[in-house]
Amino acid sequence: MLPGQHVLICNRDGEIADLVSMADAGDDIESFQGTLSPGFVNAHCHIELSHLKGKIPERQGLVNFVQQVMALREADAETKLASMIQAEQELFTGGTVAIGDICNTTDSIALKMNSPLQWHNFIEVSGFVEAGAEKRFNAAGEIRQQFIQQLSTMPATLSPHAPYSVSEKLFSLLNEHTAGQLISIHNQESPAENDLYEKKSGDFLRLYENMGIDITAFSATGQTSLKSWLPNINKNQTILSVHNTHTSIADVEFIETVTGKEVKDYFFCICINANLYIENSLPPLEILMNKGCKMVIGTDSCASNWQLNVMEELKAIRKHFPAIPWEQLLRWATINGAMALGLGDRLGSFDRGKKPGILLLSDDKASRLL
Repeated sequence: MLPGQHVLICNRDGEIADLVSMADAGDDIESFQGTLSPGFVNAHCHIELSHLKGKIPERQGLVNFVQQVMALREADAETKLASMIQAEQELFTGGTVAIGDICNTTDSIALKMNSPLQWHNFIEVSGFVEAGAEKRFNAAGEIRQQFIQQLSTMPATLSPHAPYSVSEKLFSLLNEHTAGQLISIHNQESPAENDLYEKKSGDFLRLYENMGIDITAFSATGQTSLKSWLPNINKNQTILSVHNTHTSIADVEFIETVTGKEVKDYFFCICINANLYIENSLPPLEILMNKGCKMVIGTDSCASNWQLNVMEELKAIRKHFPAIPWEQLLRWATINGAMALGLGDRLGSFDRGKKPGILLLSDDKASRLL
């Protein structure tokens, strides 16, 4: 965010040349009513699910949501691409400059070839049955190779989908492959996830039954989901932990014991509108803030949100957590997100030499200036 009584100087291509006081800026100054902000970083999205906008009912719970995504996600290539183009335009117009995108297929490659946005592609891996781990891992690896070959300038990293959908063997394969890399995981999005690991009970048992998945070999750990899966990632990865709606103080303190050791860094991605859409729940922001956690912002997908607009995420947080300073929310949406995606040297602030995008925030809307 641009401090008061200062002037931002940039080149025509958006590169920041300097930030000077009003007294040193000269006469050729363009003024705006509002706040100038770097472009937003949307740290969690599923662009390939854009064709599901408005198709899944709200507030049906995570298990019902997952089942409906699986049932409805297939569509013809033209429909998918047209929906992704529309979603990308919404993201761009709303001030997003970079995205952490979850990819289960190669559907989004064509879109990203000529995209004005920067993307980190998280190639998602899932499979809760131990026997199928290597097959699932290899299939995701083939998808990743296509991203690398066709989008050579964009990072693509394998990532576990969620603790309830990744077996211990699959976690082990991912851990070895992703040493030192950035990975993403959906974490503690529903109370049923903790129920599964603590007591082998809860709504996910219904999901496995409906999918014909035999979990006889799975044993409860007696610990929360996070305390159960996080020890499986221990090779200096940076973790982008998404949702975290049922993360406790004890979970955060457990994260603190491994961060900087087994885990290089840990970011909490807040997707408040998706939490309200799916489970009608709120993330534990007071806990995360009191513990000094690193927070970033995501929109999730068109299947689980009314829009793909970071400004709307910030407004929703402000509505439900009015004590959080607006300046802090903007940091989550800009420099924190850029650092999480490894783009802190290019985006997220008005430092000289960066091309972060320039937004005008006024009347609760973000307008793109550059």
